[in-house]
Amino acid sequence: MSSVNSTVVIAADTPKETESRLRGPIKWTALSLGVLGLLMAINQTFHINFLGFAPLGNSYLYYLIGIYLAATFICFPARGGATKVSWLDWLLALAALASCVYIGYHGLTIIQEGWDYSAPVQATLISGVLLITVLEGVRRCGGLPLLIVALFFGSYPLFADYMPGFLWGTSYTFGETIRAHVMGVESIIGIPMQVVADLVIGFVVFGAALTATGGGDFFMRFATALMGRSRGGPAKVAVVSSGILGSLSGSVISNILTTGPITIPTMKRAGYPNHYAAAVEACASTGGTLMPPVMGAVAFIMASFLGVPYSDIMVAAFLPALLFYIALLFQIDNYAARRGLKGLPESEIPDLKSTLKDGWPYVFSLAMLVYMLLFMRLEAYAPYYATLVLLGISLFKRSHRLNLKRAVDFTTELTTGVANLVAILAGIGLVVGGLSYTGVAGAFSRELLLYANGSVPLMLIAGAVTSFVLGMGMTASACYIFLSILLAPALIAAGLNPLASHLFILYWGMMSYITPPVALASITAAGVAGSDNTRTGLYAMRLGAILFILPFLFVINPALIMQGPALDIAQAAITATIAVWLFASALEGYLYRVGAIGWWLRVCIFVGGCLLVYPEPVTDMLGLGLVACIYIAGLWAIPKFSTSQS
Repeated sequence: MSSVNSTVVIAADTPKETESRLRGPIKWTALSLGVLGLLMAINQTFHINFLGFAPLGNSYLYYLIGIYLAATFICFPARGGATKVSWLDWLLALAALASCVYIGYHGLTIIQEGWDYSAPVQATLISGVLLITVLEGVRRCGGLPLLIVALFFGSYPLFADYMPGFLWGTSYTFGETIRAHVMGVESIIGIPMQVVADLVIGFVVFGAALTATGGGDFFMRFATALMGRSRGGPAKVAVVSSGILGSLSGSVISNILTTGPITIPTMKRAGYPNHYAAAVEACASTGGTLMPPVMGAVAFIMASFLGVPYSDIMVAAFLPALLFYIALLFQIDNYAARRGLKGLPESEIPDLKSTLKDGWPYVFSLAMLVYMLLFMRLEAYAPYYATLVLLGISLFKRSHRLNLKRAVDFTTELTTGVANLVAILAGIGLVVGGLSYTGVAGAFSRELLLYANGSVPLMLIAGAVTSFVLGMGMTASACYIFLSILLAPALIAAGLNPLASHLFILYWGMMSYITPPVALASITAAGVAGSDNTRTGLYAMRLGAILFILPFLFVINPALIMQGPALDIAQAAITATIAVWLFASALEGYLYRVGAIGWWLRVCIFVGGCLLVYPEPVTDMLGLGLVACIYIAGLWAIPKFSTSQS
């Protein structure tokens, strides 16, 4: 299962394979679909009503699904390595577009006459055609495991009344199931697709514009100017640059394939082994999807499920993501200190002042985006305005100007990015619909709460394992959506913070990107570095070890997600930062001002970190006291114990 999933997901995210298919008239057809979808989204978001075109909400969603599903079959191959668009691809594209246009045209009739319960035979048959294209789209972009999940839960209403216990649900006939999924409001045009149509497309546009105008090069130069001189500088540059770009793109694999070919060879030249360089890039790119301001589609879906502004998700996610990157930097620095690794040569480090002077449009547009999200609360409009500002400023700078080649690259990235999202989330809509229509989702949460007998630790462990396992076979968005329906209500009913519960699921779902046996991020980075997949995955686990701890921390202590009094938040941030430093020192066997340390100090340091992460004043004092004792012992005993055992 893992090998199939790895191949399909990486293929869906690999620009080279897509580019090999998009040539000549085929390319312009795909790009035309992408532009048409974008114009439709802008028309709907800003209520322009161009030429009197103002479709109802459900019609708009059907048209958008049809356009981008058609683009999916042109852009993404039916099997890995297929570089030509076949007649079957064209047939599926036409079927998706035609069926969605038909259903969208009857959007008002669907609402007024209740077609999701009883519809003409012709409408039911066309809905069946659309479902077939949705399933093929999710297979191409999400992999075989995700197709199996979508097919099983999508067809659940057909046999729900035969299931035992809490798995029993309301049954539907074959025709009723098709109509409910296509013309109901909780399946393929449910919350995930609504979020993509209303919010995510704008952020994909902003990310594509940033990349097309040279933003990737700027952030790489900025990270190099900032971190290049320090010991282990190349690895720190990889962490900062991949973190920034990953937070804007929201895609782990494409981020590795974009920045990895630059950062990994640089780390190898500086003395880092192949597997370590690949592990650094894998962890840094994975963390980007957890770092605001964009974080990918899943963060917007989370905001919709919780019924809160996206800015609340941004604020809550910031500190845990920052702690993750601080932990990475500490480990890299300790690793470099133990092995005497230096920074980049001075000739390779750009001047920070001139870098910022040249790249200020990117900083300004990003700051504008954050301001509009946090303070003006304009989630739907902010990315479009920020994109306009970026493109407007770039007209006056030749190096940033959007010429024809860059405009084509921008449109290609936009089309493939949105098509990939639409294909996956339409398929996940079948899962949501199947669980919602049968009533199994609510029953599952109640049973989980009952079996746990009110034990929060037991529920968290069960949730972590479930999230991790599902993350092996699903994308982050798919895993989160599935468990936000089944698991999150049980965690919240147990008295846990709702926002922390949803973030808990997201973090553990993301873990599979760096953890064997699947480890998509680690495998992709290993391919760039030419290192062993398993060894890279194990080192990525070690570097990203804080990810195994962080979700439990902010569930137990919501101050770490900015929930609570300012003093509690400040105290939690300080003690967590010290704890992260201690964990990094224990893992790498190096302590600042002491040097290389032996196993007994490493164990003591780890215990001190554990005391500091528990949100109690007594444990904080014990932890700080233990750190002081460790330093005293380390400074006095280093000739006898530390250096000899390092």
